[in-house]
Amino acid sequence: MRHHLYNPDFCFEKEPEEFDKHSDIEFLRFCPGATMYMPGTKDFADKIINSAMPGLTTMVMCFEDACREEDVPKAEENVHLLLEKVADAIANGRMNASRLPLIFCRVRNQQQFEHFAQGLNAKQVSVLTGINFPKFNSKNGKAYFDHLKKLNEKFGDILYGMPILEDSEVAFKETRIDELLRIRKLLEDYKDIVLQVRVGATDFSSCFGVRRGVDYSIYDIMTVRECLSDILNVFGRNNDYVVSGPVWEYFRASKQMMFDAIPKHDLEDCLLKRIPIVNSEIDGLLREVILDKANGFVGRTVIHPSHIKYVNALQAVTMEEYEDASHILKGGADGVFKGSGNNKMNEVKPHMNWAYKVNMRARAFGVVENENSFIKLFAINE
Repeated sequence: MRHHLYNPDFCFEKEPEEFDKHSDIEFLRFCPGATMYMPGTKDFADKIINSAMPGLTTMVMCFEDACREEDVPKAEENVHLLLEKVADAIANGRMNASRLPLIFCRVRNQQQFEHFAQGLNAKQVSVLTGINFPKFNSKNGKAYFDHLKKLNEKFGDILYGMPILEDSEVAFKETRIDELLRIRKLLEDYKDIVLQVRVGATDFSSCFGVRRGVDYSIYDIMTVRECLSDILNVFGRNNDYVVSGPVWEYFRASKQMMFDAIPKHDLEDCLLKRIPIVNSEIDGLLREVILDKANGFVGRTVIHPSHIKYVNALQAVTMEEYEDASHILKGGADGVFKGSGNNKMNEVKPHMNWAYKVNMRARAFGVVENENSFIKLFAINE
């Protein structure tokens, strides 16, 4: 798989690299990008096989919030069949393996995870990248990852786990830090199969009876902002884990997005000054992704296909960022030097973690000329 296939004619300064579930984990952690959730009951096999959505690179079949409890058996059967169909399509040449998105399943709880796993076979596992664990905490986490390890041993293949931090012990101030530290300690024992740490801002918001409007970002909701800040503090330090951003709930996608009318420059400036770019729903998403990047999140959950290209386009790295990061990574001994563009100071030691993250994003999402290029990358009707 490769990002930005929806815009095959775009000219990158450095092309994004291909990846699949067997890529080196240090690189793969940065690759999911816009991770689209859909109900486990949805028959999506043909769209995957026919690459009907060229921007889709990561998807999650959900057995939890997107699926009614009484529909879980039907959803499990559907996902088993979907994986079987996709694996067969690759085997018989109907589908190119390089177009296979990263496929995850979000389970409902430990019992449902084990039940779903009983129906898996080696063929299905070959096209499944991993499992998302909802309401992940220090009490249920070990059981989740122990069973995941057993599946890897059983099939001789790799399935990654992505814990989702979203329950009340993380939401509430009096329990948050102790709980986050316990989760971090637990994950250290399974770090080789932890792909990303994910966050559930909708669940955090629910704890406080709030919901951000279309004109606000999640960073404007103070109680939720504190949760996200502490999660990044505990898991984002020293690039120990890649943390992905929360879902944006609003969408409005007409068949033709009228991209010829949008500004051709200063994307970030326009967004932060509330100058309209596409529409209020998409502008809100773009604004939030810019703040995600500023705070250290990589990629985010999405619930509508129209969001994918916007999120992934903004994960790309500008040439100025890439040159700065490359020089820092090659810096060797501690030192200070003028940055690319002659507009900043680069310090080798303090900026090393930033440079590593930029370099990984550049590999996964490519390098573009400058910030004006983000619009050129996403402003295309698929």
